[in-house]
Parts: sequence; C-alpha cells; structure tokens
Amino acid sequence: MIVEASPATVHWGYFDATLAPVAEVASGDEVTIRTVSGGPTALPPDGFHVPPELHDIHAAGVPAAPGHILTGPVAVRGAKPGQVLQIDILDVGLRQNWGYNFIRPLAGTLPMDFHETTQVNIPLDKAAMTARMPWGLDLPLAPFFGVMGVAPPPAWGRISTIEPRAHGGNLDCKELIAGTTLYLPIHAEGALFSVGDGHGAQGDGEVNVTAIETALEGRFRLTLCDDMPPVILAETPTHWITLATDASLDDCARTATRNMIALVSDKAGITREEAYMLCSLAGDLRVTQTVNREKGVHMMMAKALL
Repeated sequence: MIVEASPATVHWGYFDATLAPVAEVASGDEVTIRTVSGGPTALPPDGFHVPPELHDIHAAGVPAAPGHILTGPVAVRGAKPGQVLQIDILDVGLRQNWGYNFIRPLAGTLPMDFHETTQVNIPLDKAAMTARMPWGLDLPLAPFFGVMGVAPPPAWGRISTIEPRAHGGNLDCKELIAGTTLYLPIHAEGALFSVGDGHGAQGDGEVNVTAIETALEGRFRLTLCDDMPPVILAETPTHWITLATDASLDDCARTATRNMIALVSDKAGITREEAYMLCSLAGDLRVTQTVNREKGVHMMMAKALL
C-alpha cells in the first residue's frame, strides 16, 4: 500500500485522536508513506524538483501557527490503548533534490544570539548521498523522519506537532534511519500513525531548530505488540535506545536512564542495581534535541552487552 501526500491525506501542524484515518492496514503489514516539507517561503529557485502535491497543499491553506506537514494517519486494525506499536523502518528515500535550513530569532538553542532570519536552500545529490553546503562542503546524508507519532490521548484534544510527548511525534532522533525500529505506546483506537518532517541530515541537538528539511518516502512495517513496556523505545541492529522528552533536560536524562535500567534488567536478567552499574559503565546518554520546547535525551546500550 502506498499513501501519497496530498491535501486530503496530510494534516499540517497538529495531532488529534479524532482525525479520520486516510488508510488502514492489518498488524504486520507494510505501508509506504510519502511526505513533503515546508511552507511557501521554503521553496527553492527554478531548476530544482518540487513535488507537485506540495504546491497543492500550500494552495489549500497555510496554518497560522508553525508546525509540520504530516502524512496520515494510518490506522492499524485492532489497535487499542495499552498496546505498543512496533514501527520497523524498512527504507527511507529522498523525494527531491533539495532541502532547506533556517535560523530565526527567538528560536533554537541560542534564541537571543541571532537577530536576523537566515534561510538557505541546500542541493542534494541522491547518487552520492551528499548535500552541498553554501561554503562548498559536501555533507554526507543520513535521512530519517523527524516526526513519527501515533495519536495522542483523546483527552489532550488537538496538540501541536512541535513538542514530542508520550505519543512520540517530533522526536528528532537521528538514529532512526532505515533498518531501525521505533516502539510507541498506543493511546487511541487504531493507533493512528502519522509521519513527516523529513531530514536529510541532522546533528544531535538540532541546535538551530532545523535539520536539512526535505521530502522523504518511507516504507514501514506496523505491528501490534502486547508484551512491550508502555514507553518510547527504539532498536538499531546494534543498540537499544530509550527516548525521553520533557521541558527539563535533567528530567529527560532521569527518565531515559530509569527506562534503560528497566530494559537492561529485563533483557540481561540482572538486578536493578547491576543494571544501573552497567548504564554508568557502558550506556551513552545523548541529547536528542534542545529546540522543540519539550527537549529530548536518549540513552544507547549495545545489545552485545545484554
């Protein structure tokens, strides 16, 4: 199944558990989802490929509040609150030959340091998988989706796509490339998975508030799990990752560490004290992002140690 991006299949700037699904799959099915990114001011000069649906989405109306263009939601048949959605990210590909990055006043990790908006369009070379920066650097690409989320709890109503929360959303974790898996607790019937905010490349922190923002296509396998803890986890071929979000980086670090202690204790069959020791000796706490009001920290633990 392919879900195209179009005015009928995207929601711009918000998550909402009352959104009607644009497609439905069974647990274990694969789905390909196409995304676009950016408002009219992000468009490149002539000579670059712009997905035509991006113009259609702009023409349908640009929201007054900032946020991401997300394709979805895709319902998973039989999904219910209390389960976990396993999102196997099977493939991630570029859909255009450009991206963009901007700095704006009052935003980012240094909101008071830059007083003018600076925006650049960045050419992308799909064959070489590099981005040509304005000063001539060819930066390697490692594409991933900044936003992958299920519906939030219905009682939350409509919420912005900017802040990552218990439903996932704008996690901005650069580890979630093709070949990795994200686990999200389900809060609403059908799970209602949406994706967007394509990134060509990003550093941990995403410090100026944007990555190389671009249009991506992702192929996912969506599977319901009844035996996973109701926390945000991820898995690479070599590592387990616990992801935490909060306005406080200290609280993020505490949550990511507590969740890793629980995971390590379970996977390795050791005590919480022993797991805490291993987290201190071999776990890596990393700042996921510092710019989405709700910040992010993730801890990585090598599977070989468990």
